[in-house]
Amino acid sequence: MPQFFLNKRLIILLVSIIILVALIGFSLSGRSKLSWPEQFIKDTTGWVQTAVSRPTHYVANFFENLKDLQNTYTENKELKSRLDELARLESEVQKLKKDNAELQEILDIKDSLSAFEPKQATVIGRNPDKWTELLIINKGTNDGIEKNMPVITANGLIGKVKSSQSFTSTVQLLSSMDPTNRISAEIQAGGESIFGFIEGYDDEKGLLMMKRIPSDAKVKKGQTVISSGKGGVFPKGLLIGKVVEVAPAEYGLTQTAYIEPGANFDDIEHVMVAKRGSIQPELEDMIDDKEEEL
Repeated sequence: MPQFFLNKRLIILLVSIIILVALIGFSLSGRSKLSWPEQFIKDTTGWVQTAVSRPTHYVANFFENLKDLQNTYTENKELKSRLDELARLESEVQKLKKDNAELQEILDIKDSLSAFEPKQATVIGRNPDKWTELLIINKGTNDGIEKNMPVITANGLIGKVKSSQSFTSTVQLLSSMDPTNRISAEIQAGGESIFGFIEGYDDEKGLLMMKRIPSDAKVKKGQTVISSGKGGVFPKGLLIGKVVEVAPAEYGLTQTAYIEPGANFDDIEHVMVAKRGSIQPELEDMIDDKEEEL
């Protein structure tokens, strides 16, 4: 009995090998049509491959896209950093150009201050109070800066030194609301000079007010206003601005001219202090007796 089963197993194995070889040989033959078992196996295998390959490709593409996205983010971050650096450098270049132009213009006006010793200074602070309109500059008594010295930019007169310390000074702008802030001025009207005082600032219009102009003076729009130089405190001929409007003063005894400043009071970085040279003794007495110019 055991021998029978052993022979039976051998026979089954041999038959299976023969069938397998036959199937292999049959599949390798030049048939134009597969048998249904072969077709079933191929279809099943293809379906399984399709079912497995699609999610596999999806996952692979997902991670590939994720990597590309990360690379793109890194590149964009680097480009943004470079653009920010270029923008910063461009801003610095423009500021340096602006500063250079302002300093050059300030140097160009030195020739008109022959009786004065110009001192270049830089604004290092500003009081936000519109009533006082004060600047802090980086020059003081150690540099020869004193109270009431005129302060100018390349575009004209902006104010005076209100007080001075060893290394810094406080400058009061013409646009200050302080009623004691005034300067003797002159309107150039052809060959004629019309005198008055810059005292007051119309904050709503953004214009300086030149008061005490004679009622019969022929003041016209567009005429240039300069410092008169009276009293010897300020140089004569410093540009203040241009007339844009004229109106009768209270009681009609004088006129008031509204002046557009030559300098931009909101954008001041570099200034020049006109340090007085030697003033004759009689002029010093006149300065003490006259009203404070500014």
